[in-house]
Amino acid sequence: MSDPVTIVTFDWVPDMPRGFVRDLRVRWLLEEIGRPYTVETVPLRGKVADHFRQQPFGQVPFVRVGGLTLFESGAILLHLAKGTPLLPEGDAGAQTLQWVIAALNSVEPWVTNWMIARLFRNDPVLIEAAMPTMTLRLTQLQDVLADREWLVPQGFTVADLLMADVLRIPDRDDQLAPYPGLAAYKARALARPAFAKAYADQMAHWQKAGP
Repeated sequence: MSDPVTIVTFDWVPDMPRGFVRDLRVRWLLEEIGRPYTVETVPLRGKVADHFRQQPFGQVPFVRVGGLTLFESGAILLHLAKGTPLLPEGDAGAQTLQWVIAALNSVEPWVTNWMIARLFRNDPVLIEAAMPTMTLRLTQLQDVLADREWLVPQGFTVADLLMADVLRIPDRDDQLAPYPGLAAYKARALARPAFAKAYADQMAHWQKAGP
């Protein structure tokens, strides 16, 4: 692919979500495949009609790739990973797609419920309600990874990139401590130089935006 890539993210966010805004996933993938990109911003506050025209829910990220505009981080990752080792062909590609959807549908929603209860509302009742399903999903995922380095035999793929980023959410409150297999899996993924570069660049973006 030779079309230029522009990632659109917010111009500013408060401290808590810095390092976790989902444009990080897109930055990480582009660093993995060595594809250059530029970054533009939309206001977090005072959202404008042009933002909703490109992302109908007023969220980020969305990207422009040549003449194409795409939103939803999973769709963006799959599109940009096409034709690279991060999205293999054949059966391995089908398995990779399976795990991308699992990360988005079977793991992240339950982690997000816990995150909202614990990190945003700090409500003991909501936290207690969110914990059972999150712990079930984390246990099930650890069982899958018990004898695997990555989710598919061919090696690190876009599915691992996405799943590892999802696991960063509970880990910020030490919720992966009971799951050493998941903690090790996440650590393997985050040890990749592409993640370090993407994370540093996103944090530099927020630092430039100010407190």
